[in-house]
Parts: sequence; C-alpha cells; structure tokens
Amino acid sequence: MDASAVTRRRLLQLAGLGLGAYAVTQCTASYPSVAMGGGSFVSRFRPAATTYWSIATPVIPGRSGTDFPLALFLHGLGGNNQGIFDVLQAHEILKRHLLIGGTPFAIASVDGGDTWWHRRADGSDTQSMLVHEFVPFLGSQGYDLGRIGLFGLSMGGFGALLLASQGRLPGIRAVAAMSPAVWERYHEHIEGAFDGPADFAAHDVFSFRPRLAAVPKRIDCGTEDDLFATVKHYASALPGVVEGGFRPGGHDAQYWRAILPDVLSFLGKHLG
Repeated sequence: MDASAVTRRRLLQLAGLGLGAYAVTQCTASYPSVAMGGGSFVSRFRPAATTYWSIATPVIPGRSGTDFPLALFLHGLGGNNQGIFDVLQAHEILKRHLLIGGTPFAIASVDGGDTWWHRRADGSDTQSMLVHEFVPFLGSQGYDLGRIGLFGLSMGGFGALLLASQGRLPGIRAVAAMSPAVWERYHEHIEGAFDGPADFAAHDVFSFRPRLAAVPKRIDCGTEDDLFATVKHYASALPGVVEGGFRPGGHDAQYWRAILPDVLSFLGKHLG
C-alpha cells in the first residue's frame, strides 16, 4: 500500500485480530470451528468516520495459518460490519458449512456507511476503500486474494454486483446478491443512492450485465419484496447460468437468514 493508505502496522495496532485466540482454538479443537476477529482504521476514502471491520476465519484441525479464500460481504443501508454476524449469524452458518465438509473460507465485513459502495460527490469512495485498503490488508494477513467471493444484501447486493462488473478487484470467483437494490432507470426517489442522472449512468448495473458473463453468479429475492419485479427483470437478462431464485419472503432478516446457508454453499463451491 502507498504511504497515503492505511499502513499494515497501524491496522495491526488498531485491529486486535484475535490471532492468539485463533491459535489456541486451533490447537485444541478436534472438529472445524470459526474464530472471530476485527478492528478499526481511518480510511482516506471516508476520513470523517472510523471504519470498523469483522472477520470469521475457519479453524481446521491440523491446519495452521489464515490462507483461506475470502468471502467479502457488503452490508445494506443503515447496516454495518457486524450485522452479517450479529443479526444473520453468518459465523454459525459457516461453522455448519464446515462441519458437513464444505470448502473452508473466511467471511469479512467492513463498514461502508450509506454511500452505496461507489464514489460520491462528497469525496467518499467506499468501493476504493475496499479495493485499495481493506482487501490488501487482509492479503497481508495471509488470506488468499486469488479466490474472492463477493456477496451483499440490498444496498450491498447492488455494491457487490457493481464491483464484480467493474473489474477493479482481481481474484473474484463468484458474486451473490441477496435482494439487491437495483433499478433500471434513474428517478427521484433513489436520489440517496446516486448524485444525479449522470452518477446513475456511471454505475448502472443493468447496462453492466454483459460484463458478468464469465462470473458465477447468484441472485435471490423474496416475492413479497418491493424490489422483486426489478430484481427479476435484472436477473432475467444476465448472461450465462444464474443460480438462486425467488421464493416467498420480504426485504427482511427472516428472509435473508433463510437463504444464507444456500448463499454460503454457493460461494464455497466456487472458492474451492
């Protein structure tokens, strides 16, 4: 990382990664488990706020280190790095995934505020924070940046699809979007997501669909979700095979908890 980015030493000072607890668990466990870690930093791409992050790392008997593939989660509007674990219990679902022999991978999540995971007129740029700061830091800790899965929900589902289609992050093996907040055209009630029609056009995931032809993808949305019709339309014209689908459910944690085991299984299949 360049001098203006977050340094590895500074992140380690702030992080409290939990590597000591990780090592103890690894030595004593006779079955796969998950170790939690996390920390904070000040990003040059969102300097007005402290950016917190969390990570769930597999603990595999007989295997040391953190050289696991990485599933990067992008949270929704009003969310933060902890929601995927505190609300959706992703670490517990990952543990069950490991116990039945699924591909081991880590799940990392970071605060993105409510800026919709792209560069904004106020100067913030949470997508660049991911690409230039957070993901490289995880690589410096030994995680495998050659095998990255992206997933997110609502605003974060949009952000995951956007990042996967823009080619800014090498190593992406798959993308999954849960109830992604996507729109085919700009209108006033989505002003918070974009800075105007030109900003919408520059980040139009509908027009970017051909770029996902070679990327394994999964799209899920509940049939009672207000976004259902738009998400179905988006998915219908994606090139290649699209996994996931549409089932009863709303735009809420109950629905996301119900589909998350299948989403993690999808990611594991493509990160193996």
